[in-house]
Amino acid sequence: MRAVIQRVARASVSIDGAEVAAIQNGLLILLGVTHGDGEKEADYLAAKCAGLRIFRDREDKMNLSVADIGGQVIVVSQFTLYADCRKGKRPAFVDAARPETAIPLYRRFVAKLREMGLTVGTGEFGADMQVSLLNDGPVTILMDTDEMMKKQEQNR
Repeated sequence: MRAVIQRVARASVSIDGAEVAAIQNGLLILLGVTHGDGEKEADYLAAKCAGLRIFRDREDKMNLSVADIGGQVIVVSQFTLYADCRKGKRPAFVDAARPETAIPLYRRFVAKLREMGLTVGTGEFGADMQVSLLNDGPVTILMDTDEMMKKQEQNR
């Protein structure tokens, strides 16, 4: 799984001109699922995103999580995070999981964030969405469970 996490002052998602989710002060998470991902990756990545200390404390240090600040989250499915642009000029998306695999893992990721007490809005899987945001900082972080879990295994 791959996530692009952006600390935002505000963000919203619209489909066909209708706003389906909007937040103030929180995280916009673009989430991609690849072959071989499972519940373990979804749970791990949700916990990492929820606990990510990228919000400023009273001393202006990035030391607080989205939960610590009472922030909210929007999660948007984005298969293009697995685009392969190494050959030619048209991206290939063969590394993106098919919807029958990706949708349940996307839903599990969102459910795990909610279980952690976070207010989570979503887009609609597979829809043509317009995402609007005001990146705060800017702070944008890329997480990839393949790399993170390999390092975790090496440290054991």
